[in-house]
Amino acid sequence: MPDKSGEIITVGRRKEATARVRMKPGTGIIVVNGKPLEQYLAREVLVMAAKQPFEATGTIDKFDIRARCAGGGLSGQAGAIRLGIARALVEVNSSHQPILRAAGMLTRDARAVERKKYGQPGARKRFQFSKR
Repeated sequence: MPDKSGEIITVGRRKEATARVRMKPGTGIIVVNGKPLEQYLAREVLVMAAKQPFEATGTIDKFDIRARCAGGGLSGQAGAIRLGIARALVEVNSSHQPILRAAGMLTRDARAVERKKYGQPGARKRFQFSKR
């Protein structure tokens, strides 16, 4: 549902990252935390991941995106942006939902870092065992 400025606001999350995505009709400009997407994410693979919803629905260069990312690293933030964009595209046109759902872009990836256990150096790794 568009807000008073005509933008659609959605939230995407992945790992510890959160992205608040604002989408409005435009020319395909994507700005994240005040920087162009390519400059902010730095790696081409992450830029491609963030743009996947547009490629799947054929809406490249039809919407402008402003996103605010917080938490996590660049990989988690790219995933959060991707989910936020996918949710916004569904709000714009509900016929995009089956396409995005089939591609797995509307599912929140719940995988997160497993916590470290006591008596171990990490989540699963054990200290070296000594028989004698």
